[in-house]
Amino acid sequence: MTFSNRPIVILHSNDIHSRLENAARMAAYIDEQRSVHGSGHLLCLDIGDHMDRIRLETEGSDGMVNIELLNEAGYDAVTLGNNEGLTYDKTTLERVYYEAKFTVLAANMLERETGRLPEWLLPSTVIEKGGIKIGLIAATARYTDFYELLGWDVTDPLVAIEAEVAKLRDSVDVIAVMSHLGINVDKQMAEKIAGIDLIMGGHTHHLLEEPIIIGDTYICAAGKYGEQIGRVEIKMDTRPIIRASCVPMAAYAEQPAAAAIIGGWREAGQRRLSRVIARLDAPLPALPERESPLGNLLAAGLRRHTDAEIGIVNTGQLLGGLQQGDVTEGQLHALCPSPINPCRMLLSGANIRAALEEALLPSFTGMRIKGYGFRGEVLGTLALDGMVVEYDPALPELQRIVSIVVNGEPLANDREYVVGCIDMFTFHIGYLSLGQAAGVSYYLPEFIRDLLANELKQGHEIPRCHQERWRILSKI
Repeated sequence: MTFSNRPIVILHSNDIHSRLENAARMAAYIDEQRSVHGSGHLLCLDIGDHMDRIRLETEGSDGMVNIELLNEAGYDAVTLGNNEGLTYDKTTLERVYYEAKFTVLAANMLERETGRLPEWLLPSTVIEKGGIKIGLIAATARYTDFYELLGWDVTDPLVAIEAEVAKLRDSVDVIAVMSHLGINVDKQMAEKIAGIDLIMGGHTHHLLEEPIIIGDTYICAAGKYGEQIGRVEIKMDTRPIIRASCVPMAAYAEQPAAAAIIGGWREAGQRRLSRVIARLDAPLPALPERESPLGNLLAAGLRRHTDAEIGIVNTGQLLGGLQQGDVTEGQLHALCPSPINPCRMLLSGANIRAALEEALLPSFTGMRIKGYGFRGEVLGTLALDGMVVEYDPALPELQRIVSIVVNGEPLANDREYVVGCIDMFTFHIGYLSLGQAAGVSYYLPEFIRDLLANELKQGHEIPRCHQERWRILSKI
């Protein structure tokens, strides 16, 4: 077959995380490239985590603002990241993706009930641009325990991709994988699966200003938050000739139509999230570096929701407190934006004690955390429920706790306790001893802000959340 000397261009974005203004800048760049190369020579792809519920417009629209921005920019295909697949239930995903004007791909995301992909999701597709047939395959990261609770069976991505490569290889000119799997898995894919020409990656927020080449496979990625867009040029000879780079978006103005979409959903989101969920007779402060009432209320919510003996949560999950008067959904979203899920775990008294000692150290309370669903700034200390800790700051570090009482009984180092906690610690981040748990059960789709909302609505624990759980015995 004779191919044109004119290249096709693939533009790929990943991990925008609802930085919507950058998505609007990308739309302007995509328009520019479409005017230069023509629609017949331009392919636009998103590699997942376009949505992030930290953003008011995304939260208020159940992700519809993101779909409309992708539609407006003329994307051809997208895949799902964990921020789409794990922060929305299946019904919501089906509803919003039915509005898509693009193809949605994920080869390894099966419904548990049927063992098949839902009808709005495909494992792969073939798109022809400039006379070149491109086989597109996509897969998403495998968070098995979490996806099962939402009714998904997310299978081994490399097995699923290899099956699609075998199906498509002889009928296309280029095999391109849209991988929301992370850089290490992308390298494994290139090494283990023959026949892949191009991997466009995401999930681990890696920026490859020049592609990694493993064998005949090019690996590309464009960082995070829409700060750059990936650009791949492909010409055909006896095999694909690939050139890849990343283009910064900072210099581009927002495309007017995209900016209008963002503005419209901002107003709609504000209206939706203005619903009053509770009315407070007194303020509920929240501070990251020390105990405060709103943190205690969140710990109480975790303890009650998971039917645990103890509730533990880091205070950095809360970005502020609540004033006296009406509390709206929007306020709660603003001060507790992280898509963090509750969990129930078994922890030894020794591991609990170790975490509590660390919670007295500025190196922990001021620790900056990124990723793992956390949308705060610093780790913070630990908010508690069902437990009272007495400590002396004059004692040496990690030996400052004098006593720990759990529901009226001294903490036993060798006993296992049922703890209501958060999924973030099971990823071994922050207070590492809280990740040494057994018998972990996750609760989805609820976020910790849903538990806090329930505590505010019911009001039973509000008087008690002002009671001290950390008691100082002396002052330096």
